[in-house]
Amino acid sequence: MAGQVSASETMITNLSDFENLVIEKKLKRFLISLSVTSAGKIKGSAAGRIVTGDWDWIDGFFCRTLIWGARELKYNCQLVTFDGKRLRFTSDRGKGQSASFALR
Repeated sequence: MAGQVSASETMITNLSDFENLVIEKKLKRFLISLSVTSAGKIKGSAAGRIVTGDWDWIDGFFCRTLIWGARELKYNCQLVTFDGKRLRFTSDRGKGQSASFALR
């Protein structure tokens, strides 16, 4: 479903809407637990490795750098959608692969 938004999802294009959804919460999926802080940091773990990064909100997209263990993932701006339960991040400004996270 790369690059598509389903009818049950709302695009999150506003920084304050995004922060209201994620700040002080955990983003969870199988073997992954992440926090996105109001100070522009990402921290957590994935598959037993530490995850760190930085993020910013640019032109309606979640833009981040990420280090997973010893591996640096390339800078990417992602479309964020929400279906009432899960946040979905779709890479390459909504044109790439996506990953969904439950909010806890």
